[in-house]
Amino acid sequence: MGSIRLRLDVSYDGADFSGWAAQPARRTVAGVLILALERLVGADTPLGLTVAGRTDAGVHATGQVCHLDFPLDAWGELEGTLLRRLAALMPPDARVRAITPVPETFDARFSATFRRYEYRVADTPWGPEPLRRHDTLGWVRPLDLDRLNAAAAGLVGEHDYAAYCKRKEHATTVRAITRLDWRRDPDGVCVATVQADAFCQSMVRSLVGAMLTVGDGRREPSWPATLLTLRERSSEVTVAPAHGLTLVAVGYAEEADYAARAEATRRLRA
Repeated sequence: MGSIRLRLDVSYDGADFSGWAAQPARRTVAGVLILALERLVGADTPLGLTVAGRTDAGVHATGQVCHLDFPLDAWGELEGTLLRRLAALMPPDARVRAITPVPETFDARFSATFRRYEYRVADTPWGPEPLRRHDTLGWVRPLDLDRLNAAAAGLVGEHDYAAYCKRKEHATTVRAITRLDWRRDPDGVCVATVQADAFCQSMVRSLVGAMLTVGDGRREPSWPATLLTLRERSSEVTVAPAHGLTLVAVGYAEEADYAARAEATRRLRA
């Protein structure tokens, strides 16, 4: 029996999930997605679900991407209705927003050229608006946007971010940040945007935690960049809470470059 590779664009409110990856006895995004798919194609059908980036517990997504290999005969039957069927089977805090057939060379994780996150912080005296409490951190001290951006500028580029990562054995902590900046939205919320080829565990939240201490005046704007000389995690960096973080986009090369990009990324990560 043949299969067809499908790209799924996924969004979720991470508040009640123990992260993306399936875990025994824990509610995860992959877990509810696999359960919904198995109700359509059977529990004994291997799908090979692969995600662009495994988000931690409490982290949200509006632009997550994954791929799977869907049985060809089932695709023939469900192609026109699969999106609607998944909407009926999945919980309201997780949605598959698009389903696209892609070449077998497409790999949601290794073909990606960038991941982009946003982190929302409300420094108003009254805290986050109630309807945004799940995706916005309340900060008790006023934040200075110029200081935040000065700190961010020193962190852009290709560096070893060991000071900001939870190190994994035999894995590199070298990453290339191509964008890191702050803005203040019309509602007064400060939003950090960070984009890189990839991120190691807790990296974005650690960077945000360091920059917030600059924004509220407790550290100098040059301080976060000085930690890039370290080769182990810094105890001076506080990891910002998960709920302010959202994965907003994953980028990919042109179709002809899927395989080459995936091979290059595998070599780099090894």
